[in-house]
Amino acid sequence: MKRRALIVSTQHLVTHSQLVRDLTHLGVAPGQTLMLHVSVRAIGRIVGGPDVVLQALLDVLTPAGTLMMYVAWEDRTDDWPQWSPERQAAYRAECPPFDPVTSRANREWSILTEYLRTRPGAYRSANPGASMAAVGDKARWLTENHSLQYGYGPGSPLAKLCAAGGRVLQIGVPLNTVTLLHYSEHMAAVPHKRTVRYPVPLLRDGQRVWVEVEEFDTDRGIVDWEGGDYFAAIVRDFLAAGHGRSGMVGAAQSYLFDATALHEFAVQWMQQTLSR
Repeated sequence: MKRRALIVSTQHLVTHSQLVRDLTHLGVAPGQTLMLHVSVRAIGRIVGGPDVVLQALLDVLTPAGTLMMYVAWEDRTDDWPQWSPERQAAYRAECPPFDPVTSRANREWSILTEYLRTRPGAYRSANPGASMAAVGDKARWLTENHSLQYGYGPGSPLAKLCAAGGRVLQIGVPLNTVTLLHYSEHMAAVPHKRTVRYPVPLLRDGQRVWVEVEEFDTDRGIVDWEGGDYFAAIVRDFLAAGHGRSGMVGAAQSYLFDATALHEFAVQWMQQTLSR
């Protein structure tokens, strides 16, 4: 117990007021539409707990702004082909249908996915694998009418983020975590894109039904690339070209990107690099 107490006491302490200052210095401002990727642990020990991060962001954005996160689904099935027959059979038999109101967010992406999904006034889109949650002025518009097929393409919350002049905020997470680039994958004119098909349980007319979803491969990428993870390479090149803003939020290295500028850069990068 003494050893644990020592570790906690020396951890970087971060308050609401410091978060507000750091976010403002990075470029977060009132009225923005913002997509968040965050590691709470990387920020430090938050005085008041993880909810304080969301509150600080919403305070800076003001009610005129909007905060969105990729939340997916705790029981997402988009890697279904890799599952064992036993797991597939168990899910076919008893997995509850996806419900945008009650199905848990996938906390693999951040503990704050579930915090945001359950925050009063939050909206959540109805595509299980590509599900987004949002709070604020544009939250309902961002998340409504989310297509089940090719859910990262035109009309998706990611496309709307660009249409709204939105931004992407990364706090303490790797550069390859920018979900927006799945929209770029969809839009890039790259030959022989890899697709995946997988079933999802949905509620239709009061009955649980399994529906097949088709999507460009968001796990392995739309094509193989000799450089490996091309998401990280795109963001590094975007930063090297002088785009985006960087700074610290608490103890976490953070970046703020213009969504449209990053998307257009990524589409061009993919077409030039992945089409070879």
